[in-house]
Amino acid sequence: MDRKAVRAVAMAAEAAQAGLDETAVHAVLARVLLDGRVPAGTKLGEHFLAEIFGVSRERVRKVLHRLGHERLITVEKNRGAFAIAPDLGEARTVYEARRILEGGIVGHLATALDATGEARLAAHVAAEDAAMAAGDRFTSIRLSAEFHTILADLTGNVLIRRQMQELVARTMMLVAFFEPDSSVACQCAEHRAVFRALSGRSRAQAVRAMTTHLSLVETRLRPRVCEPVPPPLDEVLRDALATWQTGPAVRPARGAA
Repeated sequence: MDRKAVRAVAMAAEAAQAGLDETAVHAVLARVLLDGRVPAGTKLGEHFLAEIFGVSRERVRKVLHRLGHERLITVEKNRGAFAIAPDLGEARTVYEARRILEGGIVGHLATALDATGEARLAAHVAAEDAAMAAGDRFTSIRLSAEFHTILADLTGNVLIRRQMQELVARTMMLVAFFEPDSSVACQCAEHRAVFRALSGRSRAQAVRAMTTHLSLVETRLRPRVCEPVPPPLDEVLRDALATWQTGPAVRPARGAA
């Protein structure tokens, strides 16, 4: 048995002992994808992943379909699942749609937000600050996306929430691949500006803060320099799995992406 096979068996044994479930497998895979550690076109084979995580292929298959739905990978019929490379060229169209939709969302919430919703946003912004202080890029990206879906959720309109989820899914990988790590602080500050405007019940300021934020995110997107020879996928997953197992404070909440 070669060294790669030995590592895979060892990782499978460790994962089995840890009792990994679909949430854990999803968390690890989402982390490496959003960190840009899996080259575009890499096949994510069910059998390979099942061995790595020590779970059934059926469980892996469910996770891959979920990641596909979240637009973190592409799942092709009769071919399997593959890591994707987001298209920077679509950023203008997607962010224009987000400015139109989210300007309307915060304009509505400026007069409709209740105390419960305000407290929910305050707690979320505080969580973003904590992730930034910890230097946890993965959690920062996830929480940044959730900030926008929470705003949509607070409208109470299922159609708006569904459309927001679609647009956020399209931009998560754009941010993960093309926004510099140093922009995390900017994201937090811009979200706080939106929150302050909503707390002050100022419709004009809320709309201005949101549209400015989304425009700034778009302008910060830049082509990313990739490693010339990326490490093997099993090593990447092993490192991510170890981080997940030893860092409970940064694990995504169940159902989060």
